Amino acid sequence: MAETGLLPPWAAVSAERRAHIERVAALMDGWADALRLPAVERERWRRAAWLHDALRDAPESELRRWAGGDTAPVDLLHGPAAANRAEQEGMSDRGVLDAVRWHSVGSDRWDAVGRALYSADFLEPGRSFDREARAALAGRFPADPDGVFRDVARARLLWLIRSGWPLPDTTVRMWNSLATPA
Repeated sequence: MAETGLLPPWAAVSAERRAHIERVAALMDGWADALRLPAVERERWRRAAWLHDALRDAPESELRRWAGGDTAPVDLLHGPAAANRAEQEGMSDRGVLDAVRWHSVGSDRWDAVGRALYSADFLEPGRSFDREARAALAGRFPADPDGVFRDVARARLLWLIRSGWPLPDTTVRMWNSLATPA
């Protein structure tokens, strides 16, 4: 499975999506090195990176089946579907499962792996928008993971607001857990 740094055999990803996953994993590996994480935590980060988009290109029917009745828009089902599938395959690390499940929308219940994945998914260098600012945030992560996570959450929330999409409850709870009164 993802423990070896490979996609699980049940993954449904295009070549382009696999490249994205590899960039997220490489970014998280670099952060883990810079943070001198213990091997156990480093492996958790690696598992989350390789699993987060493992079902991103699966058909809608498969996503809905594995998402367990989640009625969210199809673009948001790949995280819950991958987390449920990984759990069914024997993964029991709640932190990794929650990181994968909520990586698109955020969660106020994450541990460090969830925050790192949410940040890396947004900051990976293959994305074409705001490259310089995102590269600066990625470079700053090892020195200030909480601050970078907050900056990434702010940027992602602003994008959601500008897009006119409704704000998922979990996103609002995540932001409210980070917000500090003025």
